[in-house]
Amino acid sequence: MGKTQRKFEVLVLNQIAQLGLKRFAPERYALVKESKAPDVVLVRSYDLHGMEFGAHLKAVARAGAGINNIPVAALSRRGVPVFNAPGANANAVKELVLAGLLIAARNLAPALDFVRGLGEEADGLDQRVEDGKKAFAGIELPGHTLGVIGLGKIGSLVADAAIRLGMHVTGYDPDITVDAAWSLPSQVRRAVSIEELLKGSHFVTLHVPLADRTRHLVNAKNIELLRAGGILLNFSREGVVDDDAVLKALRGHRLRAYVTDFPSAALLGQSGVVALPHLGASTREAEENSAVMVVDQVCDYLEHGNVRNAVNFPEAAMTRESPYRLAIANANVPNMLARISHAMGSRRINIHNMLNKSRGEMAYTLVDVDSAVPVAALAELRAIDGVLAVRYLPAEA
Repeated sequence: MGKTQRKFEVLVLNQIAQLGLKRFAPERYALVKESKAPDVVLVRSYDLHGMEFGAHLKAVARAGAGINNIPVAALSRRGVPVFNAPGANANAVKELVLAGLLIAARNLAPALDFVRGLGEEADGLDQRVEDGKKAFAGIELPGHTLGVIGLGKIGSLVADAAIRLGMHVTGYDPDITVDAAWSLPSQVRRAVSIEELLKGSHFVTLHVPLADRTRHLVNAKNIELLRAGGILLNFSREGVVDDDAVLKALRGHRLRAYVTDFPSAALLGQSGVVALPHLGASTREAEENSAVMVVDQVCDYLEHGNVRNAVNFPEAAMTRESPYRLAIANANVPNMLARISHAMGSRRINIHNMLNKSRGEMAYTLVDVDSAVPVAALAELRAIDGVLAVRYLPAEA
């Protein structure tokens, strides 16, 4: 970036770990808490729906995995990638799931409530403890079956930890990636449907994103398939489980306990419900990992056009072979590459190397060329029907 060019302005709308923010080079980036024309918006839980984005916006990034607070579709139409940090909080969530398994299996939540209710009177305390503890007898984990719905990074870690604790594990994920399949422990038995998984599990844990097809994934119809006295854990997203169906199953003793990281008004104070205040990623390590990961991705995109872990763009990374690079986001339609190539060829701009990737309706092209690209050529590229955004990325002098 030349000295006369403006710094990239990064609007930070939540508390982001300093370990990550320090990776923004101060000579290239300006971190601000208010801006009407940021180049980047960096968030954790801040709701961006309804926010007006200026013309300078080049990227939105979430220091975490979920992106329900971000208007992804609207940003895609502008050719703006939305980055997140999948897997950065995986160990933190895995540890909380294990805690949830033990809390439910050993009835720790009602046991703690019982002890708190004993008062400060010492007389007869030992006897009251002995008499009361009988109501909280639990079960041990070895030999029981854990059903894992969603076998991404978190689900895979949970499955591995459960196996090490002596549990049998059944997994279900119709969208499992090749990388996830390779990292999955070989002992995990594959279920062909959620129904099959529920029928064979004592414990079920969910690790899927919230989308139209996953809303109420566990519902009144299929929760009855879970083994009587089963335990359900939701450290995924609010809405993946139908709260009303859970309460009905608890009252009918089909479900022994529901452990969730997403309290709702319907669940509060209900017997058999253990609700935590969204603690899944609330560790120092997870917050730092997420911040470092997403900042590095944003910098690589802004400076070199490389795309890694964008929820709406294809993965696209190319080693620079020229000081002059173009990054083009466009609709994934026929003949687009030919039109881009023709526009450059007609101006005698020689293409040194090119990478084109697509994902659904979005396509993305990186082009290294042998000479500087004039302003008129950039304008011509931007005028092509279907081109959403064009960025010129000359290497720093």
